[in-house]
Amino acid sequence: METEVIGEVLRRHALWLKEESGARADLRQADLSGADLRGVALSKADLSGADLSKADLRKADLSGANLSEADLRQADLFEADLRWADLTQADLREADLLGADLTGADLRQADLRGAILREADLTQADLTQADLRQANLVEANLFEAKLSAAALSGAALSGANLSRADLSGADLRKADLRKAALSKADLSGADLREADLSGADLSGADLSEADLTQADLTGADLSGADLSEADFTQAVGLLDST
Repeated sequence: METEVIGEVLRRHALWLKEESGARADLRQADLSGADLRGVALSKADLSGADLSKADLRKADLSGANLSEADLRQADLFEADLRWADLTQADLREADLLGADLTGADLRQADLRGAILREADLTQADLTQADLRQANLVEANLFEAKLSAAALSGAALSGANLSRADLSGADLRKADLRKAALSKADLSGADLREADLSGADLSGADLSEADLTQADLTGADLSGADLSEADFTQAVGLLDST
């Protein structure tokens, strides 16, 4: 899309947001690959199906925007505002979301393989069936996030806040969950084989029917956790956990 056209769409959208006539940005299926959109105000815009691969969206305001099925591969979304955005089935492979605000965002079935979500805020975000394999979620805030049936094998989640998160049936094989906060999280039926849970807070968590074969639980807090029918075959540090 031509720079002049984008500029006009943004101008009219800004007026629409202020309720001063204008028009909501309609960028459905638009080709914005590699575009410089740093700091743009596209709150509530329609970007469904748009090609934003490798686009520069650092600190952009995309709160409440429709980005369903959008191509955001390798996009730079550093500290972008994506609160309550619709990212269902979006392709975010290897996207940089460092410090981004995704509070309440809808990421169901989104592809986030290899994405950087370090220190991102995903409070109450819906990541049901999302693919987060090898994603970097170090120190991310996933409080009350929905991650049921999500693919998180090999994901880096050390120091992440997953308190009260729904991880039922999630694939967390070989995930790095060192010192993660998982108090009162639902991990029922989760696959935690070979996961590193050393120093993790699992107090009050539901681990019923979870598979923790060869998992590392050294120094983990399991006080009040539901361990019914969980598999701890060859788990390490179980006796050291509280």
